[in-house]
Amino acid sequence: MCGRYSFAPKPQQLEARLRDVKRPELKISYNIAPTHQGYVIANDAPRSLQAMEWGLVPHWSADGKNNGKLMNARSEGIEEKPSFREPIQRRRCLVLADSFYEWRTEPGGRKIPYRIFLKNGDLLFMAGIWDEWKKMGETRRTFSIVTTPPNLEMSAMHDRMPAILLTQTMQEHWLSPLPIDEVLAMLRPIADGSLAMYRVSEKLNKPDYDEPDLHDALPEQPTLF
Repeated sequence: MCGRYSFAPKPQQLEARLRDVKRPELKISYNIAPTHQGYVIANDAPRSLQAMEWGLVPHWSADGKNNGKLMNARSEGIEEKPSFREPIQRRRCLVLADSFYEWRTEPGGRKIPYRIFLKNGDLLFMAGIWDEWKKMGETRRTFSIVTTPPNLEMSAMHDRMPAILLTQTMQEHWLSPLPIDEVLAMLRPIADGSLAMYRVSEKLNKPDYDEPDLHDALPEQPTLF
């Protein structure tokens, strides 16, 4: 699962990975939640960064409302799901982030948030799908993040993780026209040892809290056992 992420890139990250991509004036966010705007590179404009709303709204939706429930799309069987089967074949995107968050459940049920990012310092390019809803002059472009089973680091935290496309070749391949079997073959957990993580503030639990201190590392609390 991926329920929150951040887009607060450093200048060197933008230069390294988005040098040749047309970019709007970027809005920094430390707490992107479902229904919020996020930045994607979509296959209809692979050299441009564009804002879309997180939480897929299928083009055939009756009312076009985004309740955030389709924030993620499980890779297993994605080609068969009514909301996802057309986007996975025709409308793929890269969802950009510098990190994502996940919660570890402690004994007693308390959930502690962690910030997760690539050890090598690169931006995260998460596999996504998008759709466009139009009705009576209104247009809404939305996306879901594709998830896979976890790699080793994530398995202690959650049973899902975003599908991360590490290399420029993989990213360009994801945006290109491909047979569905080749698309599905790309949806695998990244290699063990690729991620780092640390505990962050429980202020993250509030979707409207969006401040730089969400990236501050907090000490782990001692346990009795």
